[in-house]
Amino acid sequence: MEKSRNKFGAKAQSGALSGPRAVWQSCSAWGLARSALGLAAIAGLAAPAFAEPNGPAFTVRRGEYVCEMPGTALTVAGLRRPEEDFTIRQGSIYSTSEGRGSYLATGDEIHMTTGPKRGERFRRVSENFLRKLTSEGKETDLRCIRRVANNRY
Repeated sequence: MEKSRNKFGAKAQSGALSGPRAVWQSCSAWGLARSALGLAAIAGLAAPAFAEPNGPAFTVRRGEYVCEMPGTALTVAGLRRPEEDFTIRQGSIYSTSEGRGSYLATGDEIHMTTGPKRGERFRRVSENFLRKLTSEGKETDLRCIRRVANNRY
């Protein structure tokens, strides 16, 4: 006689749960995963990472950031600075025409930690707009805007 099958197509086992079985055999895989997620949340493992003193860590939106200086009323709205352009890749990785590097973003500041832009800092004005900072933390006129469909050059 064939044993019945569970919802995953495996043969169902009979017997008491208190019998000599491993813990993972006493509950479904989904139940075990939910338990692990619940324990992680209780333990604080699922909480956002905080990098003091500036606030929570974050990643910058992926995409190509084009940089420019403000124009004047008599010229174009922005004067391109292609040597300052960079692309945010996956995670905390960026790239330029000179190579790749990593960044750390906390609070509203982005610190380029390795690569060709090492030591440069930016302030996040909005999700698509960054402003370059001086070494003292003051804003410069250089702005970097994430390219989207309506702002292609």
